[in-house]
Amino acid sequence: MNIPLPSSRSPSSTSTSFPSTLHWVSLPPSATAAVATSKPTPQFRVRTVSQHQSYPSTASSITAWQPQPDGSFNEQTLLSLLRQRRTEEAWIHYTKSTHLPNPACLSRLVSQLSYQNTTTSLSRARSIVTRLRNERQLHRLDANSLGLLASVSAKFGHTLYASSIINSMLRSGYLPHVKAWSAVVSRLSREDPAESIKLFNLVTDRIRRFTDSAIVADSKPDTAAFNAVLNACVNLGDKSKFLKLFDEMRECGCNPDALTYNVMIKLCARAGRKDLLVFVLERILEKRIPFCMTTLHSLVAAYVGFADLEGAERIVQAMREGRRDLCKILRDLNSEDSSQVEEDDELETGFNRIERDDILDKLLPNSIEPSHEPPLLPKVYTPNSRVYTTLMKGYMKAGRISDTVRMLEAMRHQNDSASHPDQVAYTTVVSAFVKAGSMDRAREVLAEMSRTGVPANRITYNILLQGYCQQLQIDKARLLLREMANAGIEPDVVSYNILIDGCILIDDSGGALTFFNEMRAKGIAPSKISYTTLMKAFAFSGQPKVANKVFDEMLEDSRVKVDLVAWNMLVEGYCRLGLVEEAKKITQRMKEDGFFPNVATYGSLANGIALARKPGEALLLWKEIKERCKVQKQGESSDSDSPPPLKPDEGLLDTLADICVRAAFFRKALEIVACMEENGIPPNRTKFKKIYVEMHSRMFTSKHASQARKDRRMERKRAAEAFKFWLGLPNSYYGSEWRFEHMDGDDHVDRV
Repeated sequence: MNIPLPSSRSPSSTSTSFPSTLHWVSLPPSATAAVATSKPTPQFRVRTVSQHQSYPSTASSITAWQPQPDGSFNEQTLLSLLRQRRTEEAWIHYTKSTHLPNPACLSRLVSQLSYQNTTTSLSRARSIVTRLRNERQLHRLDANSLGLLASVSAKFGHTLYASSIINSMLRSGYLPHVKAWSAVVSRLSREDPAESIKLFNLVTDRIRRFTDSAIVADSKPDTAAFNAVLNACVNLGDKSKFLKLFDEMRECGCNPDALTYNVMIKLCARAGRKDLLVFVLERILEKRIPFCMTTLHSLVAAYVGFADLEGAERIVQAMREGRRDLCKILRDLNSEDSSQVEEDDELETGFNRIERDDILDKLLPNSIEPSHEPPLLPKVYTPNSRVYTTLMKGYMKAGRISDTVRMLEAMRHQNDSASHPDQVAYTTVVSAFVKAGSMDRAREVLAEMSRTGVPANRITYNILLQGYCQQLQIDKARLLLREMANAGIEPDVVSYNILIDGCILIDDSGGALTFFNEMRAKGIAPSKISYTTLMKAFAFSGQPKVANKVFDEMLEDSRVKVDLVAWNMLVEGYCRLGLVEEAKKITQRMKEDGFFPNVATYGSLANGIALARKPGEALLLWKEIKERCKVQKQGESSDSDSPPPLKPDEGLLDTLADICVRAAFFRKALEIVACMEENGIPPNRTKFKKIYVEMHSRMFTSKHASQARKDRRMERKRAAEAFKFWLGLPNSYYGSEWRFEHMDGDDHVDRV
């Protein structure tokens, strides 16, 4: 069945590019038989509904779905409201029913709610799907409504939900429209590239099961779908997969466009091949692909990413001068870079020393044998505000504040309005001043935005909030929050997270809680960062029990998922007070919940043990860490129930070594410093030497100890002499008489 989308709203009002009507064709019996005979696996068929058989007619639906006794609900009324595009009234009418409307009404209602493209309407559409899932009636929705819901959900950032919708459609026998599933793949390519590739493969594998191209015409991947998954490959750093999909793209009849090669520019940048950027540009020109300004912006961004601001400046200057020989300019840049490398004898790598990459060679065959004359751009392209802003961000990252401001001034005096500074440009300058600690100048830029008619957005204000918080000026941050509201810009969860974190910097846990409660009072849902930041406030102020209450509330909030950061903050709170036993109980709960301690967890425990002066606990902790390090060293594979390998850092190992030296556990101290050296961490010999001299220089000097006592101390004495040898202190240690055979054993823990 074809569900026409509402015509009361312009298609441009939504981020999706769905046609006004989506077509979902059913699989002919012959095709079904062909699939069934060619593959012994369970039969897959396209579920769809034709206009003459899918849903009951109006008359039959009235018989099947009687109105409520009080006359509050009538399906004819609901359908009439939907046909008139009176979606709000239709929703209210739907909520009055305790029974499910017929499939036609449900599908149409979900489609129109999704098409409204608002948070509220999307929440309503999702509530219908949730109800149908709970009642095992999800099959009542057609593919149009499900596909549109998935696409809009992806646009609003509900990527996992959108992905689950597409997977549900596939399991139910639907082939989603390419506009629906590619929107989800595109969003996943940024958030979870591996899942993006997985979903792309899942859909395309299903499509390949059908030999009749007409059946899958609306579901086959197009150029936009391939561009999305190619971007996922780049974000994942998988060049081989990129090449495979690029070849598959041409086999499917999808011609690469400018965006495809823009993604390839990103691939070359990720691969560290600045020398290949010019050949991507030349490839676009040689294949006569319609050119766009985004490609030039991608080139500038790539050079900025390489920290080659001079190269980025040359590109921008060439565009300002109206030059079309950009390819020649980029080739000259390559030659200069290569010459510079040849002059520097100490530099190990360079363009002339880069080994050939078979994958990139296949993607860019013109890089092997470049054309004699570099091609020209089809016309003159002047830089727009996006290009200028990208160069400004490069200046800001390099700490060149004056150049950032100079670029803003240059943009103001451009004749082309497309080059004038916009919100992003001004916000970049604000960020530069905040980074430099010049809050007054940052506020001047904000005032100038108001004078020039460029409204500041939430991001601008959040950057200023962060600047005030970093400078411990919380009162000014509070005033800015009010100013933000007066400007008609409501703070979001990021705004409040910044303020809560600012309260931590001035040790104001009460203020952090006030902001947290104010955020919830305004209907802003706390994020994981909100909870963990508030936990941090109480943990750092010595209130671990209150942090535990925040953690319990986080567990009950279905909108967020507790992660390892939250568990670690809970452990940190108890360890800061030396409450090691409570911290160990939290760690055990964490393990039972499927989270394995990481370096941060062990670091907190080590600090807590040092504070509590319980060196015996340090031995047990080191034993666990050593086992995790052994897995890392040996490269052993572990299943999901086994703890992953661990790579300790300097802080953790130094704390454990410090505890062991102070407690005269010299054998263990030697094990730990050996682990430090294996991981490239230089031990602080000076510190350990000072501790030894101050605390243990008179060890084993008693002349009146019994022989039995002397024998018991022998092992410890030999360990002490070995440690003194490592420190460079006078000792009686000789390699011929000292053996470290039991280094990995723990049977001697009680004796050390």
